[in-house]
Amino acid sequence: MAVSIEASGNRHFTNALATNFYYSFLFLPREKREAIEAVYAFARRGDDLADGALSPQEAAREIALHRQALDRCYAGDPSKSGVDGELAALARAIRRFHIPRRPFDDLILGLEMDLGMDRSAATYRTFEELQVYCHRVAGTIGLISIEVFGYRSPTASDYALNLGTALQLVNILRDLQADARRGRVYLPQEDMDRFGVSAADLAEGRTTSSFVELLRFECGRARGFFDRARANLAAEDRRSLVAAEIMGAIYWRLLRRIEKCAHRVFRGRVHLSRPVKFWTALSVYCGAEWQK
Repeated sequence: MAVSIEASGNRHFTNALATNFYYSFLFLPREKREAIEAVYAFARRGDDLADGALSPQEAAREIALHRQALDRCYAGDPSKSGVDGELAALARAIRRFHIPRRPFDDLILGLEMDLGMDRSAATYRTFEELQVYCHRVAGTIGLISIEVFGYRSPTASDYALNLGTALQLVNILRDLQADARRGRVYLPQEDMDRFGVSAADLAEGRTTSSFVELLRFECGRARGFFDRARANLAAEDRRSLVAAEIMGAIYWRLLRRIEKCAHRVFRGRVHLSRPVKFWTALSVYCGAEWQK
């Protein structure tokens, strides 16, 4: 039976060192770390509902409860209603850092886009359509995060949106085969047609020359969003947004691994070791230029 967020309990997700987000949160002050952990827990719960074993109908019902839980966070402290610690922490973060609601609403719309793919085997015909999805499931997290991290320059929102899209494109490349096997193909159909690659090729892990060219093209697109993010990072915000920069650096390294060896995406999820992630985080915190 599906369990709603109110009954799920506090999972203390940051104890799981495998998550890339853990390393970007390491150097945050306690108050900001707890706030961004609460945001991540809410987003992670939504991902679990959209990507888990529930039927699309069951998942839709659970996501509706997820939206209702958000309603309570914005209405006041949900701890007074007897719900779990994750939501209470999210309500405190929203109140403390004045986080606007719109990005959360868009995030939930993105989860519903995933369910739509399950219901109708829909695809994204163009990159413009995919970019809407990337905005909803990743750009929104960027917009929420910068409210917690703090910023001065108005270009911070463009930085957050471009970095979020870059990270989501890398995730799509990491999960090509697993997603295709469950009937979700996120690469734009126009790109698949251009390079002569089918959904079956992805599901069966065929590393053809056409696939290699397609992957190179998609990696180049992701690089472009990393570049745009960096171009919008104002000097006065580099310190306050260092947690976002750590995440960017970790995903940049993942992208480089995918670029160097296309067949890796069909041999399990491309990942970095814990020492590499920690060293990357420490280097960026100390001021290293990670895109060089």
